[in-house]
Amino acid sequence: MSTFSGINAAHSALVAARTALDVTGQNIANLKTEGYTRQRVELSSIAAPGRTGLFSSGVGSVAGQGVSVSGIARLGNEMLDAQVRATSSTAGYAYVRANELSALEKGLNEPGANGLSAQLTTFWSAWQELANNAGSDAAAAVVVEEGKALAAQIAQGYTAVSNQWDALRTDADGLAAQLNGAATQVAELNGLIKSALVSGGSVNELLDKRSTLTTAIATLAGGTVSSHSDGTVEVLVGGNPIVSGSTAYAVTVRGSTSLDTLTDASAPRLAWSNSPDRAVALDGGELAGTLSMLAPTANGAGGTLAETANSYNVLATTLATDLNTVHNAGYTAGGEKAGDFFSFTPGRAAALGLQVVGTEKLATRTLAGGLDGGVADTISLTRSPDKLWTKMVSALAVSTRGELQQSVLADIAASGASSAQVANASVDLDEENVNMLMSQTAYNGAARVLTAMDEMLDTLINRTGLVGR
Repeated sequence: MSTFSGINAAHSALVAARTALDVTGQNIANLKTEGYTRQRVELSSIAAPGRTGLFSSGVGSVAGQGVSVSGIARLGNEMLDAQVRATSSTAGYAYVRANELSALEKGLNEPGANGLSAQLTTFWSAWQELANNAGSDAAAAVVVEEGKALAAQIAQGYTAVSNQWDALRTDADGLAAQLNGAATQVAELNGLIKSALVSGGSVNELLDKRSTLTTAIATLAGGTVSSHSDGTVEVLVGGNPIVSGSTAYAVTVRGSTSLDTLTDASAPRLAWSNSPDRAVALDGGELAGTLSMLAPTANGAGGTLAETANSYNVLATTLATDLNTVHNAGYTAGGEKAGDFFSFTPGRAAALGLQVVGTEKLATRTLAGGLDGGVADTISLTRSPDKLWTKMVSALAVSTRGELQQSVLADIAASGASSAQVANASVDLDEENVNMLMSQTAYNGAARVLTAMDEMLDTLINRTGLVGR
């Protein structure tokens, strides 16, 4: 190997060591950067040239030509990334359901002094007091006021559920907008990565950004990712691409925007913007959890919010019907035939509210000429509304507890997958310090080789032939 060839080898070592130091500096600089994946320089030796020709025989072995930087590797793991996306999808779905059910259960105020069960008890007690004092105007006034308070509390309960449904429907639109934004950015990054790879540039930081966005898509809509040889990825939602190459396909939430207009035909659903009649079959993510909560009633198996609102209507209808049946058979303290105590709209008794109409002809007595409070006593013993309410509260409590457990388990799985990803991809400061010292030593060694070569050339050029003069 010529002296000039040795200089070239030393120079390549300097370049490789300097590049390694630059990469180490990049890693250290991004120690706390979320989503950053550590990088490493990939080096390869340069083989010795072939020796042919007239003057090549007998020369012996020839050293290599140094080292080359073949690339800067991003130390990510596609399997771990896929696991993070899958667990994030499950966790996103469970989180929304657990959060909404918890809020719904909390709004019932059960058990407690402000719960509907307490107001029912107070209402029945007022009737019992009237039964004991059949001719008391004060006792009758208390019954009327407690009836109004009960009707108002049932209506407030329904309104709270309706408002929660409406707010969640608005959230669904926001989640769809986030999904569209993330998909658009992934499509743009696909184009940038493809162009950079063609031109031989580094795309590691772009890959980090894209990985973060695909995880966000999975959290929102359960998206899955497949990689292509040109550096782009295809993101599928519901088995159909939301990102393909540099193209993103927008989605939108269609259907009712209010619980009061919700029907089976108008149930909120995710659809493709360019094909509104084609629904997106979600299998996970926050959007799937949101839409499951917004589903209409289905004989007790529909969306929890709609089922709870329907339970309020059933409760109000049962309360009014059962009480009116007994009340209509009785007589007022003055001996007049009583009428309905509550008026209501069938099917929407809670939504439109119960109205106390029996204020003038409040039934207390079984017979027109009797002095007993038999009717009021019978009404005070009515318990079908209480049973319905207890059943509703208990069912919701069981569902909430189950969803909370599912959410905890999903969070544990997601945290485990994220921890494994971080352990593989995150920057270790101790490791980077070791790499920095290794690169520094290599750089110093290459510099010493270069100095030695320089001295050899100086001797060869400036001192050859001086011996004996």
